[in-house]
Amino acid sequence: MGAQRIVLKFPHRLVDQPIVYRMVKDFDIEFNILKAYITPREEGLLVLELTGKDDSLEKALKYAKSLGVTVQSLSKDIKRNESKCTHCGACVPICPTGALVTDPLTRKVLFYDTKCIACELCIKACPPRAMELHF
Repeated sequence: MGAQRIVLKFPHRLVDQPIVYRMVKDFDIEFNILKAYITPREEGLLVLELTGKDDSLEKALKYAKSLGVTVQSLSKDIKRNESKCTHCGACVPICPTGALVTDPLTRKVLFYDTKCIACELCIKACPPRAMELHF
């Protein structure tokens, strides 16, 4: 069993199609919606955590791509701008998953993108705007 956090971008022509339903039913995978933005006649954006057999996940994502859905890894899209970060720690207590923690030795803020669920709370809490969400 594997798990992947991904971002699916749906072009406007696919927004009303049951693509995720087909991925779940046809490829026997489970999903958890972390975030969703849908603007009719424009585009759809879905942040998901997918769980299933590695080959099933691969086939499901290949299916989505074949329809014209853009598939990206979530961890590649959430970044901390190191040149802006002052390590003030304002983001640490607001993070619900522990993706942002303070190193007890250096007092620097560490970012673990694999724990991040893209809730955007850190973006709002960050005074120097070092946390950036790229979809």
